[in-house]
Amino acid sequence: MVTEPVVLEGPLFSALDKDAADELIASMTESRVERGVTIFREGEPGDRLFVIRTGKIKLGQTSSDGRENLLAVLGPGEMFGELSLFDPGPRTATATVVADAHVYELGHAQIVTWLEQHPGAARHMLHALARRLRRTNEALGDLVFSDVPGRVAKALLDLSRRFGIEIAEGVRVNHDLTQEELAQLVGASRETVNKALADFVSRGWIRLEGRSVVLLDVERLTYRAR
Repeated sequence: MVTEPVVLEGPLFSALDKDAADELIASMTESRVERGVTIFREGEPGDRLFVIRTGKIKLGQTSSDGRENLLAVLGPGEMFGELSLFDPGPRTATATVVADAHVYELGHAQIVTWLEQHPGAARHMLHALARRLRRTNEALGDLVFSDVPGRVAKALLDLSRRFGIEIAEGVRVNHDLTQEELAQLVGASRETVNKALADFVSRGWIRLEGRSVVLLDVERLTYRAR
């Protein structure tokens, strides 16, 4: 039986040649985790970095009164848990599996040694952190300046860029989120988000299919997201 080589894409690997990337992957520990499993919790000490091979992971925070906020949904090739590598301290979010996943993990002592040998990878990791910070700043701005339908449209477009599949009718987005999780991602109540989605359906912009959505009119959604 021939085992297919593991190929991971993302900022940690884009600065490495194949041999160096293979060596790094060989030093990482692979885990299979099912939907609903919590990989780490907000406030726990951070001692390792994770890279997603398959599946989806959500990063969220919980307020003192129990309300949840979804910060990001990450997919194949993306990293999480890397913040404590540059700023040691407790985890700033809880990482939970949204769709059954394979993840690779690497202890921070190992990754620090590796980055000293491959400084180009560190640059790419910082670039990835900067992009995530930019998205966070945009999300904060949207909470102040955009209405809920606009935020819903923008969230659907963002998910489509990372998880969308082109089909004859438009773009199918297998986001794997419940209605409550989608509402947490937008920063609004489930009822308000469902109302916006129903409006988009009635206008013929989208079609809902369980934990997927088909974007039928990307141009209209893009205009609504502005």
